[in-house]
Amino acid sequence: MNLAFYKYQGTGNDFVMIDNRTKTFPKEKTDIFAQLSDRHFGIGADGIILIENDDDLDFRMIYYNADGSQTFCGNGARCAVAFAKHLNIISKKTNFIAVDGPHFAEINNDMISLQMIDVDEIKVNENSVFAYTGTQHHVELVDELENYPVFAKGKKIRNSYNNPGANVNFVQQINENTFRVRTYEKGVENETLACGTGVTAVAVAMHKTNKTKSTSIALPVEGGFLEVSFTEKNGNYTNVFLKGPAQLVFGGNINI
Repeated sequence: MNLAFYKYQGTGNDFVMIDNRTKTFPKEKTDIFAQLSDRHFGIGADGIILIENDDDLDFRMIYYNADGSQTFCGNGARCAVAFAKHLNIISKKTNFIAVDGPHFAEINNDMISLQMIDVDEIKVNENSVFAYTGTQHHVELVDELENYPVFAKGKKIRNSYNNPGANVNFVQQINENTFRVRTYEKGVENETLACGTGVTAVAVAMHKTNKTKSTSIALPVEGGFLEVSFTEKNGNYTNVFLKGPAQLVFGGNINI
C-alpha cells in the first residue's frame, strides 16, 4: 500500500499525520505504527495521528504511540488542528473529538491555542503530584534540571505506576510563573522534546501546591516554549488552554 503522509512538529514533538477520511489506513495492523515511527527505517515520529470524519464535530483525531496504544496528546492535537486547516476541513476555529472527549482550538498563524479537558483528578504526594490531563502524569520538582538523568529516573517512575503507567515530568522553577520541564513519555519510552499534556499537568500541579499564584504559566521545554492558562475554583481547573506553535515539516509517500 502506498501511503501519503505529512510530518508536523510542535515544539519538537513530531508526528506522522494521515488523512484517513476514506477509512483506508490499516490501523488493525498495530506493527505499522512502530514501522512509521522508526527514526532509522521509517519516517520517524513520536506518534501517529489519523484525521477522520465525525458525525457531530469538525473531525476526529486518533493518536497512536509507536506500540499501537491510543492516548491523548496535547502537542499532537495542536498539530492535528494545523493539519485539518491544511486539508481545508477548518479555517481559524474548530471543535473536534479525541479519545478524551471534545476540544476547541483556535489558530493564529502557526500558533495553536487548544482547550484541554477540565482537570479535577489531582493527587498531591509528599514529593510529587499526579494529575490526569488527557493522560496520566507524574510531576516532580528537581534541582539542576539541565543535568538531571531524565531517562533513567523517568523510566523507573513510569514503571512504578499501574498499567498504563504515567508520563514523568521533571520540573525546575525559574521564577514566579515560569517552570522549565523535561518529560519521559510512556509509549515513546524515552524523553521527548516536549509534551503538551505534561506541561499542562505541571502548570496545574505548581498552582495546586502554591509554587505559583499565577493562572498563566510559561513553560520552556527542550524543543521550545509553551504556555498554559486556566481558571481555578475550589481546586478544580477549567478553561485550560495549551498554546504553542505547530508547523508542517514535510510531506511524502511511503510503501507499507
